[in-house]
Amino acid sequence: MEDITLIFGHKNPDTDSICSSMVHEILDKKNGWKTKAVRLGNVNKETQYVLDYLGLEAPELIESVKEGQTVLLVDHNEFAQSVNGIEKAKILGVTDHHRISNFETTEPLYYTAKPYGCTSTILFEEFKQLGHEIERKEAILMLSAIISDTLLLKSPTTTEHDKKACEELAKIAGIDINTYGLDMLKVGTDLSDFSAEELINIDSKELSKESFKFQVAQVNTACIDDVLKNKEEIEKVIADFINANGSKLFVFLITDIINSNSQAIVLGDTTVFEKAFNKTVENNMAFLEGVVSRKKQVVPVILNVL
Repeated sequence: MEDITLIFGHKNPDTDSICSSMVHEILDKKNGWKTKAVRLGNVNKETQYVLDYLGLEAPELIESVKEGQTVLLVDHNEFAQSVNGIEKAKILGVTDHHRISNFETTEPLYYTAKPYGCTSTILFEEFKQLGHEIERKEAILMLSAIISDTLLLKSPTTTEHDKKACEELAKIAGIDINTYGLDMLKVGTDLSDFSAEELINIDSKELSKESFKFQVAQVNTACIDDVLKNKEEIEKVIADFINANGSKLFVFLITDIINSNSQAIVLGDTTVFEKAFNKTVENNMAFLEGVVSRKKQVVPVILNVL
């Protein structure tokens, strides 16, 4: 695939990573550019709901890229969260809504980073700026990504840009945001058939500051206690992950999307977590009231302590 530019989001892809990659490809075709959306991991249930709703196949799964492969990154920029071989790929552009860290290229590139609730909101604005018509398929893809990343516009990461995009996209799609959004989010909270190892990898990101490497994973649920039934097994696989990957801290967020709180299972250097949140970790757990966003309410707080 060296002759075609690949578009992909981060490892352990969420709905924004998958949908934004697909939307980016659609936008590129409207611009006359040859690109292909791919993915760096399995499709989760929430994202599969979106694909099934539209009757679409998931992008092709890839595990690595060869030296010189041209790529476009969406929904991430940190190499630790990207495809194997990214260091030797030729990065043509980035569209992202996260912090910029550990990112370096040898050549100039197009870089769009905005502090919005979702990457798809940025792509929505690009459609408008370029004067391209937004059709129903891409409207639903973008709408789904925004609903997912902002928890139906309830997350503290939500901006007025996200709200405006949702309103316009819902009209194009002919969809009631609340009905469709709740159905989509509920499907994503069904964790009944996941093993403990799968749970901690559904949506997990590696981060670092200087020599301190840490992992923050997150799952959404309608009932925290249901997830905690497997607490001992979850702790075991987290401990195994820490030993295998050299992580100094692992935070597993179990987020209640109904009440907007998170229960954290914390292993490793818990003193960093305790200082960050002014919480005592007891029995490897700490309750974070009002915390639902890893990007805005968890990662920056840990980084500030480090």
